[in-house]
Amino acid sequence: MRNLTPASITQAFADYCANAPSARTRDLLVSLAGHLHSFVRENKLTQAEWNAAIDALTRATQFTDDKRNEYILFSDLLGVSSLVDMVNAQTKGTPSSVLGPFFIENTPELPNGGDLWHGQVGEPLVVSGKIVDQKGAPAAGTVLALWQNAGNGLYAQQDPQQNPTNYHGRLNVANDGTFAFTTVRPVSYTVPDDGPAGDMLRALGRDAWRPAHLHMMIQAPGHKPLITEFFPEDDKYLDRDAVFGVRAPLVLPFKKVADRAALPANLSGRDTLPMPVWTARIDLTLPPA
Repeated sequence: MRNLTPASITQAFADYCANAPSARTRDLLVSLAGHLHSFVRENKLTQAEWNAAIDALTRATQFTDDKRNEYILFSDLLGVSSLVDMVNAQTKGTPSSVLGPFFIENTPELPNGGDLWHGQVGEPLVVSGKIVDQKGAPAAGTVLALWQNAGNGLYAQQDPQQNPTNYHGRLNVANDGTFAFTTVRPVSYTVPDDGPAGDMLRALGRDAWRPAHLHMMIQAPGHKPLITEFFPEDDKYLDRDAVFGVRAPLVLPFKKVADRAALPANLSGRDTLPMPVWTARIDLTLPPA
């Protein structure tokens, strides 16, 4: 096409895509190009500014490997990951939240009532709860995948001193929907900010903090997986989460318990835990089947 102008280039792009094999792919990319074109026009983007953006993406490649993905980090910090989650979320049941970069497939099985803490650095936390469907009935065969950071604020993938699957596990929920385990109380931490995504935070006057949280993925027959995370209500970063993952129903009280008899009866090491101990009650309702 000849005689293109700033006003006509967006339609020209759409016309060029008329023969795309997938209508959905065409619609997505035409929409994306249209928004990018509008961004350039509205902000009168300079060549230097666009080159800076390309340079940031180029540098992101240099920071990306099998343990860290700078592009996911950009997506998280721009709020895109959270927005994709929210626009696809079920309106019933426990709210979902972002997956994050530290989920591991096929982690070791954790017995119901088992221990992830193993006396490591940090304060022990006893988590218990129940998982039910929309009718309040326990979903048979439910598997609960768990992951979180250690007491030093690092996930296993970030810390060569930790076992590669430290604080990761898969727990088979009891037939009545109940579960319990011991772990460490998670701590607030900063997302990696030594790369171009961190440069963006500093340019915006933002910090890199995430509030403490426990990740969970619930997989039950006949249901889509529920990916979510839970936050202690006393964390000071709840209202400034760098990746926009906090949802009000996912903020819970973490309480200290001094009475050992109040702990779940099937808890491994129940009689030797240092008291008082932190506890959290997490009850979940699966999204519609």
